[in-house]
Amino acid sequence: MNKIFNINLGGYPFTIDDDAYQHLNWYLDTIKSHFSDSEGCEEIVGDIEVRMAELFTEQMNGQKILTRKDLDEVIKIMGSPQDFGAAAESSEEFIDEPVKKKRKSKTRIKTGRKLFRDNEDKVIGGVCSGISAYFGIQDPVWVRLIVAVLFFSGGVAIIPYIVLWIAIPAARTSGDRLSMRGEPVNVESIGKMIEDEMHSFSETVSEFGREFGSKKKRITPYSDLQEEPYRKGFLF
Repeated sequence: MNKIFNINLGGYPFTIDDDAYQHLNWYLDTIKSHFSDSEGCEEIVGDIEVRMAELFTEQMNGQKILTRKDLDEVIKIMGSPQDFGAAAESSEEFIDEPVKKKRKSKTRIKTGRKLFRDNEDKVIGGVCSGISAYFGIQDPVWVRLIVAVLFFSGGVAIIPYIVLWIAIPAARTSGDRLSMRGEPVNVESIGKMIEDEMHSFSETVSEFGREFGSKKKRITPYSDLQEEPYRKGFLF
């Protein structure tokens, strides 16, 4: 008889048997170790846990206890440590044949686009940018122009926009943002997205610091202005 554990994964409660519990701990520890040098490590692991919890919820279908088989199915989607380049010692004892076959074939599981509001590229509520991503429109400005035209043509767009703002969920995790673009949601893609976002943010902060420092250097201190005439011999 296997032991069972009650766990909280990504904010979702689950009951899981001992074999799956041990393997899940190993899998998450491997992910944490792989991204330990990344500034976004905690966010990466957190978003991966949320995505795994969503997949578990989708496939349970009234099942009360998560098993090793359920976990292996999720790992097929999320990717084994070898798929995302992690050094996983003693992983072979945990990885079963279906996952090994998946690793050898290098197949990618694509997800269909899902409709979210894009809060990272919004003017008001992120509805237009979310619709743009869903339909594969590169620049959301075209959708915004259509909405603006309808808005100034008797305010036709106001009520539909408010309804969509309420009805469409916001993309809160990297998994949501990947699904919004129709990209595969796995360990590799989640890690890359968050690391790219962190790098972009760091570059923005550094650029702001350089601009601020440059402006500061161009400002002549008041004390220097007071002493300047004396140094140039204007008065003596």
